[in-house]
Amino acid sequence: MIKEITDQLAILGHPQRITVFRMLMRRFPDTVPAGELAAELGVKPSTMSNYLNALQRSGLVKQERSGTSLLYSIEMKNVQQMLDFLIVDCCRGRPDLCMPSTKGSDTMTDRKFNVLFICVGNSARSIFAESLLRDIGGDRFNVYSAGTRPFSELNPFAVQVLQDKGHDTSVLRSKNVSEFSGPDAPYLDFVFTVCNQAANEECPAWDGQPISGHWGMVDPVKTDGTDAEKSLAFQNAYGGLKRRIQAFTSLPVESLDRIALQSAVDEIGRAPLEDTK
Repeated sequence: MIKEITDQLAILGHPQRITVFRMLMRRFPDTVPAGELAAELGVKPSTMSNYLNALQRSGLVKQERSGTSLLYSIEMKNVQQMLDFLIVDCCRGRPDLCMPSTKGSDTMTDRKFNVLFICVGNSARSIFAESLLRDIGGDRFNVYSAGTRPFSELNPFAVQVLQDKGHDTSVLRSKNVSEFSGPDAPYLDFVFTVCNQAANEECPAWDGQPISGHWGMVDPVKTDGTDAEKSLAFQNAYGGLKRRIQAFTSLPVESLDRIALQSAVDEIGRAPLEDTK
């Protein structure tokens, strides 16, 4: 056991390999093509292959094939085993020594919770999520959305879908994620990425370490075809996010501890998407 874990830590001791590991952790439970990882990190495909092979041999990353593509994801069972060794064995289960501060109690308090949805453009998917949670969650949540590289305007297909569904679009605008990292920014309880590219990027270090989730969605903005085909793609994205928002709002947020909440948020991200219009 100790040899296996020391080998894993040695693999992660390389600055580029741990960067690949961090990106796959942010994308969990997604499977990610090697080419996308190489492009995002600006390394040659052959170099990325070496990094992934080392992580795979260590048991921290697993590989699967889809057609001609090789896809990679975190082998979470082994990662948890490594972390358990560090926190439970090495630290003797002392959370005051080995766990980060969470600036609060183990369970959420009876108040409104601040939720931020992030995607790259902040013109469609994160706007859908913001509108859905604001309407479905009622008075339980303060809801925001932002982009890592936001567009200047909302996507017109997205606005039309929201208006057709009865959402108030007058309160919506594209915002940069930097608005939520300054001294006057709201304290965030939950942060969700709803597109893969946003999950790939470095986001600010949020105060208090909010519970985070990756709910990656296919980007309807990139749909080609007729206006009817594009509209259908936006409808499907709205439906998939609605299903996840409904699952999230059904959670007893006030009574669950952080570990249970994080597990529930991850499970929502793993659930298959269905068209819920």
